[in-house]
Amino acid sequence: MLLWLVVAYLVISIGIGLYAATRVHNARDYITAGRNLPMYIVLAMVFATWFGAETVLGISATFLDEGFRGLISDPLGAAACLVLFGLIFARPLYRMNLLTLGDFFRMRYNRTTELVLSICIVLSYLGWVAAQITALGLVFNVLSNDVVSMNEGMLIGAAVVLVYTLFGGMWSVALTTFVQMIVIVIGLVWVTWLAGDKAGGFELVIAKAAAEGKFEWLPSLDLIDMIAWFAAFATMALGSIPQQDVFQRVNSSKNERVAVWGTTLGGVSYFFFAAVPLFLAYTANIIDPGMVERLMEQDSQLILPTLILQHMPFFAQVIFFGALLSVIMSTASGTLLAPSVTFSENVLRGFIPGMSDRAFLFSTRVTVVVFTVLVTWYATTTEATIHHMVESAYRVTLAGAFVPLAAGLFWKRANNLGAALAIILGLSTWLLLEIFVTEGDVEPQLYGLAASALGMLVGGLIGPKTHHRPQVGGHRAAAGTYHTAR
Repeated sequence: MLLWLVVAYLVISIGIGLYAATRVHNARDYITAGRNLPMYIVLAMVFATWFGAETVLGISATFLDEGFRGLISDPLGAAACLVLFGLIFARPLYRMNLLTLGDFFRMRYNRTTELVLSICIVLSYLGWVAAQITALGLVFNVLSNDVVSMNEGMLIGAAVVLVYTLFGGMWSVALTTFVQMIVIVIGLVWVTWLAGDKAGGFELVIAKAAAEGKFEWLPSLDLIDMIAWFAAFATMALGSIPQQDVFQRVNSSKNERVAVWGTTLGGVSYFFFAAVPLFLAYTANIIDPGMVERLMEQDSQLILPTLILQHMPFFAQVIFFGALLSVIMSTASGTLLAPSVTFSENVLRGFIPGMSDRAFLFSTRVTVVVFTVLVTWYATTTEATIHHMVESAYRVTLAGAFVPLAAGLFWKRANNLGAALAIILGLSTWLLLEIFVTEGDVEPQLYGLAASALGMLVGGLIGPKTHHRPQVGGHRAAAGTYHTAR
């Protein structure tokens, strides 16, 4: 019965997504929802950027094992990313009226920079989207009591998200996410309230967690520990800024004020609401410590689903799994669209001059299908946990893309040479350390960031000034269609 109710919810989500597809008339509608989204929808979409499988299943299990010290990257770094993007990056990028971040790299630097960094951005999504597909497989596996295997569940989940994302693009992401966020907030708060009562009350749960040191989050005074702490924070807080899914949510806003404050408030909302699954996970440790101990050794991602199935009434099970599917699908749809748009606009389109709007929209949809197949294959073959897949996703963009983006926006001397050196030194340093330094306390992506900053500084000071600085209106809208100057 529970499984069929969840299936009915999936059908409703598909229906909403397909209804949203009726608003898609061109590439502009498909990718940015015509830049018509109001504050409440943008805030919901930004909130959903990070509130996915990682938050509910991943970091909640990490909290039980490591406390807040294991959550520096997410939710602390993830929330900081959204707030920083809203307050610092949203306004100048929104004014440029770009389609993708890759367009910024081409306009500010050159085609080579656009191509290399766009490929880096696309690759960074492999682990992130795969984490959502893995979580969908886990949900179907748990609900069916192993009748549906993990791999079969991943295929079903990927197909559902693909259907409405393929046809509706950002309009489908926007409308389905708004509905899903309502389910998430109401569902998780209510289920957490029930679990708190079973565990002895809110105060008892908080006091017990504090007594076990779960709220300690600052590093020790040891230098290595401080570097590791900062690396975990910076990987998400800075490495996630040059990401298309964050940018496209901002870029879909109906005006500049919505772009700035929808993003900022979405980040703040995420940080505080991320505490809900943490609290819920700790109640499991009080309600059924034996179950928690057993699953921590087998698969810690199953702790919350098992708690709900074994200790909650049927209606609470329906609400929880509906909310869980909502958070996963809302994140998966946006992060599936982002790399597909980047590839078709900044990689494929550059090799096919004169591509019409209709052809571009078709190529983007084809890319959505191909990328879905790739991430589903990766999800079914990797043994990495959801938390590990997400944590590893943004190392490449931290090492290679953050400095060219920030310097290009805010440093007048940033030039083509600086961008080239930043990319080469950042990515090579990160890759060499990632491949050859397998033990110890080295954080490869942090050294890559430092090398990238050094490359930009040297190149900016000794290289010629770049004359093609980006201007407002980087894309000229004609008849509702983006036309990119190439």
